[in-house]
Order: sequence, then C-alpha cells, then structure tokens
Amino acid sequence: MEESVVADFVGRVHTSDLGRDEPVSGRVLLSQRRLVLATDGAKTTVPLSKVFDVVVGTVPGDLQSFFSDSVTIAYRDGGDRRTALVEGEPDDMERFTRLLFKVLLRGVTVTVRHPAKLGGRVTDASDHTASITLSPGAIGFADCPDPFRVELSSVIDYERTNRTIADKKRPALVFRHVPDTQTVTSIATVPDKRILNVLGRYIKLEYDEVMEDVEAFDPTEEQLEILVSIYSAGGEANIADVVTGDVTQTEMVLETLRDEDLVVDGDAGAALTRKGQMIVTSYMESVNS
Repeated sequence: MEESVVADFVGRVHTSDLGRDEPVSGRVLLSQRRLVLATDGAKTTVPLSKVFDVVVGTVPGDLQSFFSDSVTIAYRDGGDRRTALVEGEPDDMERFTRLLFKVLLRGVTVTVRHPAKLGGRVTDASDHTASITLSPGAIGFADCPDPFRVELSSVIDYERTNRTIADKKRPALVFRHVPDTQTVTSIATVPDKRILNVLGRYIKLEYDEVMEDVEAFDPTEEQLEILVSIYSAGGEANIADVVTGDVTQTEMVLETLRDEDLVVDGDAGAALTRKGQMIVTSYMESVNS
C-alpha cells in the first residue's frame, strides 16, 4: 500500500531528541504509517505501530507552562517509553487529532456485544466481530449483523475490563451511552492493551470535558434523590414516580434541575440528560467504593 501524507502543518513540538526543555517550532507530518516531527535541529520519526497512548489536552507537569491546546503521543522506542508533544492552531489540531486516531485504529477488528444492556436489563445480544469506523464526533462498528454508531457526546461512563472469548482472556472496554433517553451498554473486546488504550482515549474524547462540569456541580440531597429516582426508573419517569414529599416542592426541584441541564421533558415524563446521567453514575460509584 502506498504511503501518503494525511496531515501536514507547522506547529510547536517537543521530543526527547531536541535535547532541551522548551518546545520549538516544527513541521508535523502524519501518514498512515508514521508521525514525523521535523525541526531545524532534529527529526523524530514515530512508527504508528509503536504508539500505545494518545492524550488530548493534558500536558505533563514540567511542560504545562509551554503548551495549551496539545496532543501527547506515547510510544515505544526499543525498550524505552517516549513521548512527543504537538501543539498548533485549533483547526489544525482538531483535524490532526481526528486523523491520528483514524490511522491508529485503521483496520482494527473488535468483538462487540451491543446492546449488552438496555437500562439495567441484560439483553440476549450475541458477540460479533466488527470493524471500527471513525467520523467527526462519533465511532461506528461496521461489518457485523447489526452495525451501529455511537456519538461521543452521548458517552456517560466507561471502564476497562477483561473478557474470555474462545478460551482466551482479552482486554475489553465497557461503555455506556445515551442515544435517546435510555442508557445503552456496549462491550468492545479488542486484540491487545495497545488498542484498548487508543480506543478508550477516542471514546472518552468528549467525556472529560463534560466531567469537569459534573464535578463542579454540588447537588442538594433533594436534587440527588430525584435524579437517582429517575435513573432507577430507566432514565425517564413520570413526576408521580419521583415525588418524595410535597408535589409543588418536587416540581420546584425539577425546575432547578432543568435549569442546570440535568433533566429535560421526555415523552413519558422527566428524563435525565447526559450530564444528569453522569452525576448519578459518579454518586453511585462513590457510594459503592
């Protein structure tokens, strides 16, 4: 297969080959097989097959004063682990990030079970092999009996685990998303931990941003009780099912939850938004830990 450049721009870069702490201006070239960072004094070539992690927007502590909108690529060089940091204009970085994940996950086949759960109910869905397809803000699972697509903005929770398939233990990603008002759980079992890292980073691209808002919100006891009641009802409930005392007071609390974008009016009553789902999930994890 002919190797062609899919991204080419000038930004600021930092690698161990520079021999200095400060980032410098450099040319960033990305192909289907490698990432090349070229500066006046050095050139770093990163084979994509050696990349085991990609972090968007988080910079190591000693470089935080130099980078803002950045991507960190972690890779293996022989027996060593190295990192390369890239920063550029927002449009360049958005395109670079999307294309980087696309080439890293190109040709990857996973085993999916979807939907593994609908709300809290376990389904009888079977495992099927599927190929990964990426598009702006979404991930698709194709070449399977029931192809499906997950919007990254709908992901509310994920965890890494292991599953045994064909008598072999493999790494897997369990992620929950809310395509409408009902929570759907999907499971993707991957070939190795390297793919697990990259796939997990892509699925949570928009998750961390929302989590900052979730962690900043401090619900009252009444608000939390209503959120948990709606969650327990499957993510949507009639007001009569969530009343914990006075009806007027409950409606007032619901109104504050609407204002905070935690609850919306669904077809069957009050429905949790993605942010509302994530708050309840965080609360339940803290209770069970």
